Amino acid sequence: MKFERKSGILLHPTSLAGSAGIGTIGQEAYKFVDWLVDAGQTLWQILPLGPTGYGDSPYASFSTFAGNPLLIDLESLVKKGWAEKKSVCPPEYIKKNGAVDFGAVVWWKIPVLKACAQYFLENASEEDLALYKKFCKDKSDWLEMFAVFMSIKTVYDAKAEKEKPASSMWNVYWPKELAHCEKSAVKNWEKEYKNEIECFKVIQFFFDYQWQALKTYANENGISLIGDIPIFVAPDSADVWANQKFFQLDENGVPFAVAGVPPDYFCADGQLWGNPLYDWAAMKANGYSWWIMRIRRVLELTDVLRIDHFRGFESYWSVPAGSKTAVNGKWVKGPGMDFFCAVKRKLGDIPVIAEDLGVITNEVRALREQSGFPGMKVLQFAFSADEARAQGMTNYFLPHTFENDQCVIYTGTHDNDTLQGWLENCPSEQLILVAQYIEGREFDAKKARSLVESGALRKDMIKACFASSAAYCVIPMQDILGTGNEGRMNMPSTTGANWTWRMDKNGFSKKSAHWLNFLSVMYGRNL
Repeated sequence: MKFERKSGILLHPTSLAGSAGIGTIGQEAYKFVDWLVDAGQTLWQILPLGPTGYGDSPYASFSTFAGNPLLIDLESLVKKGWAEKKSVCPPEYIKKNGAVDFGAVVWWKIPVLKACAQYFLENASEEDLALYKKFCKDKSDWLEMFAVFMSIKTVYDAKAEKEKPASSMWNVYWPKELAHCEKSAVKNWEKEYKNEIECFKVIQFFFDYQWQALKTYANENGISLIGDIPIFVAPDSADVWANQKFFQLDENGVPFAVAGVPPDYFCADGQLWGNPLYDWAAMKANGYSWWIMRIRRVLELTDVLRIDHFRGFESYWSVPAGSKTAVNGKWVKGPGMDFFCAVKRKLGDIPVIAEDLGVITNEVRALREQSGFPGMKVLQFAFSADEARAQGMTNYFLPHTFENDQCVIYTGTHDNDTLQGWLENCPSEQLILVAQYIEGREFDAKKARSLVESGALRKDMIKACFASSAAYCVIPMQDILGTGNEGRMNMPSTTGANWTWRMDKNGFSKKSAHWLNFLSVMYGRNL
């Protein structure tokens, strides 16, 4: 599928302003769509939408199919008559402005949503209940087991808080028959906790209803949504628990090996992600049905699919379970083109962006080219000597080196520093190179620094992305606003302060919209 020339913004809904504690898919999200229209943009890229677990990462959720309850807009539930006004008022410790405090938001909002779900079951109109029942029927292939998983998890997590075991993971702390997902044990649990399970399903209905309404509004205004699907799923998830035969697990549900990436110039010990690895032979024997269902679900929620860590489909780094670092891993062949052919047979020519970052081999490049998926170009990486060495001394992120227009250019991704923050921390030698390449004239360090301080170099780098031959140009919202490194979304291999950035309530300025619209017109991205 050929990508036409377009541009847009990367902004996860949690970063929106205006709502208590965390950004939601309510009024402010609609304002963002309106701003995108005014700015002449036609793409809105988001991060994965799943319910986040430990570390608050959208790349490690309790389900790859479910929606994040924290994104549900409570005021919208009240307007629909699905909740009482008095029940959704936030306590004083929940702030409307500033960074997301996930712990506080979860502590407050999840019980509120459960109360709203109970209210819905008891007070919703026949018409609304019919919508809910249809949702349950349409999503039955994942919804029931997700709700059961969350119900069991809630009970045993509460127990773990009192008993403080070494691990509260389902494959360690749950009773064996439940940990093994035995049908009889699951059925007994469903009978005993019927109402709790129903509430989890209602909360997913709330999310789906609000998201589909927002997606429809965006699409009707010419905005396409770019979704994100991580190659791996979290160990503490309904995905692994309910589909253990598709993962490299022992008889107790414990992984033989886990995912990561090898040592490189960024990290001497590599990165130990800890995700369970797929049993690709079992998946192939089943026609890759779980993965196809997963992709279909993301395409229900978005219009274009970005596959994170695409290189793992060619070969993935397998680290023995229990390892302290990723040093002792090894490359193991993935499913390759056989997988993508199976997906195409079932779903046709779907719009996919391949995240082909990192140390990319000729085999990975060949797989991406054979699949026909556009890859990614990150402008920050264009001036990295390490990137040049990793790619054989040719830095393929420099705009003048793009082999064709079927790629997507970014100033940075959710794993990068913001553009302004990156420029402010660039060593002088590197900064001079950036300024000379972008501005097309000679610079010394002092003049280059002055361009950074004024914001001119940041803006000119954004302009360079728009002017490039790449079919898609996507700019993180922080880079439009000129946010420093306090706006960084994620620092890989760390926990604590990631994913918490929220924009200012006055961030959707007419001035920036006018500028972006000018760039779109000037460089042919508004056709």
